Amino acid sequence: MSRPTIAAGAPRCVWDVGARLGEGVVWSPRRQALYFVDILGRRLHRYTPATDAQESWTFDEEISALAEHARGNELFVTLRSRFAAFDPEQDALRTLHVPRGEHPNNRFNDGKCDAHGRFWAGSTDFACSAATGALYRYDPDGRCTRHHENVHIANGPTWSLDQRTFYFTETGRGTIYAFDFDADRGTLANRRVWLRLADGDGDPDGMTTDAAGRIWIAHWNGACVTAHDPADGRELARIALPVRHVTNVAFGGADLRTLYVTSARGDLDADALAIQPLAGGVFAIDLDVKGLAANTFGS
Repeated sequence: MSRPTIAAGAPRCVWDVGARLGEGVVWSPRRQALYFVDILGRRLHRYTPATDAQESWTFDEEISALAEHARGNELFVTLRSRFAAFDPEQDALRTLHVPRGEHPNNRFNDGKCDAHGRFWAGSTDFACSAATGALYRYDPDGRCTRHHENVHIANGPTWSLDQRTFYFTETGRGTIYAFDFDADRGTLANRRVWLRLADGDGDPDGMTTDAAGRIWIAHWNGACVTAHDPADGRELARIALPVRHVTNVAFGGADLRTLYVTSARGDLDADALAIQPLAGGVFAIDLDVKGLAANTFGS
């Protein structure tokens, strides 16, 4: 069977920000701007394509993921060990919840909102060497539920178009799992392996879903992003990038036809940086397919 053709422009670096660990990329339809974070650099960034404006905010601890709030200017954010709200215009931060029972060496990593405005976030061993993480659901009414234990580098998640399947990455295991998802109750069941990447393809990292239901995956240490069939995981498209550590993906732009991609500079030495000088940058790829608008917190 032949693969559907997805036309893609060449990746272009829109901000050579040099992030140690770029992540948490979200397009804001309200502001027509892109938010993303540098987890280890403890910074939140906002890029506005129309004006090429680049803005940044610095935190006292790691910031890992975010979503726009359905009302007002605040962002819902995950910090090292807590859920919080941050108003970029006022530079004001307030804690919402600190989950109990988290391993002291853990920090939050990737996360995003479901269609009911609940934020799903995974925690990760800070050294990325132990499976001590967990998956949480934080509801707009303040309830926090732990859904999954022994997580090894949490990434994703994303959902199927019909909201019946939840996809969740454990990068440390090189595996993306699928769960049955009850959208009304916000519960998970029937975990199974959905995808493991081929040898030499890196490890799966952040994900997003496009308007046709395809799952787009960032490849850590794989220098590419790929699109996959949501049912059987078969690869439908591949786009190479000039950096090895590709971390996350999100659709944006006025028509949601631009794929934004974050990456990580990490601790690359001079020789590695000479080969990939744009490591840690944010890239934009124009596509002939459309993405989905990011869900907001409390929607």
